[in-house]
Amino acid sequence: MTEQGVRRKTTSNELRLLPWSGPDDKPCFLSTEDAASYLSRLADNTEEAQLGLASELLSHTLEVLATADSDLEELHLLATDLTSALRDAVRVATSRGHHLPRPASPSPAEHSEALPLLAGPG
Repeated sequence: MTEQGVRRKTTSNELRLLPWSGPDDKPCFLSTEDAASYLSRLADNTEEAQLGLASELLSHTLEVLATADSDLEELHLLATDLTSALRDAVRVATSRGHHLPRPASPSPAEHSEALPLLAGPG
């Protein structure tokens, strides 16, 4: 059995979405209670590198777009790189979002009290 895990203790149905994909671009998941495991640390380091590269790419993009003489090939390469960086950033955000606490659902009374606020003055 392979090592699988998340950054905190999990129940059996909680999995960490890893910052890389598997065959056929399928998502990879990790399930373990050991946040210090090799794969957990590798995933953390990979996420950090992906977000750092995305930040650098964003700065480069602003420079390229500020230059009026950018050629079509350079813009195409930039769009390809941006697409890859955005895919990675969305995967990191999705993975981290799964570990945020869920807000409590409002009671029916709280829900009905909020409706006039949503409707505006009337």
